[in-house]
Amino acid sequence: MIRFVKGHACGNDFLIVDAVEVSAERQRDCAVKLCARNTGIGADGVEYLQWTGERSGRIRLFNADGSVAEISGNGTRCVAAWMAHERKLGAGDSVSLETDAGPRECTVVKAGGDRFQIASLMGVPGIVPRTVKLSDEEIDGISVSVGNPHFVLFAEDVNFKVRGRSWQEVGREICFHPDFPEQTNVEFVRVISTDEIEIRIFERGVGPTTSSGTGTCATAVAAMVHRGGASRLQVRAPGGTQQVEWLGGESEILLTGPAEIISSGEAFGC
Repeated sequence: MIRFVKGHACGNDFLIVDAVEVSAERQRDCAVKLCARNTGIGADGVEYLQWTGERSGRIRLFNADGSVAEISGNGTRCVAAWMAHERKLGAGDSVSLETDAGPRECTVVKAGGDRFQIASLMGVPGIVPRTVKLSDEEIDGISVSVGNPHFVLFAEDVNFKVRGRSWQEVGREICFHPDFPEQTNVEFVRVISTDEIEIRIFERGVGPTTSSGTGTCATAVAAMVHRGGASRLQVRAPGGTQQVEWLGGESEILLTGPAEIISSGEAFGC
């Protein structure tokens, strides 16, 4: 029997499990079982949390398909919200989390019951223009690393189509493209104004999803560099809006958005 907490950030949902409850050898299989929408609890991923101090921890993320992700911005924020809830933290308090992509500092902006607004330092991005040759055409985009890999495409179509093809179809082909042997997250961006963009997300290990914290960061940075976006951008996704601030160069990205703790319980079968 495994105890869990479930949280979501803009609809991107995660289970938080104390790492001591599941051996390292069982974590992958347990994550797949717990994340199953029809036969498990249902989630986009499991964050295994090992507390290392009063306000610090080490997390490892398994996607719903059992693959390991270096980091999730939304998942990290959900864990930070749970830690803030457990330690009764308020506005201005912070927690530190070590991820497979490095350390992340998360500060509580607002706290109210089970709902939090959290600002997370997300590291220094890497940005490289890149062309991917699909089955029948070449697609120009931007490779962005924010601790995990992203391929960002700009779309003019309100439905985010790319040369007449749906973003879901194109996203899947790029995600599993041989150019990305470890797969990649794929985002589609529509520029609304200099300080606002809208996105769609095909997430590695998950598929189409309502939101992505690292995807929000990657698309904002791409828009700032290649479309003249402001240094503070509102990023709209189907699950909600997050804010990204980045001053360029070697400065860190600051991602601010909501996180909510929605349930806790015990699960059998792991």
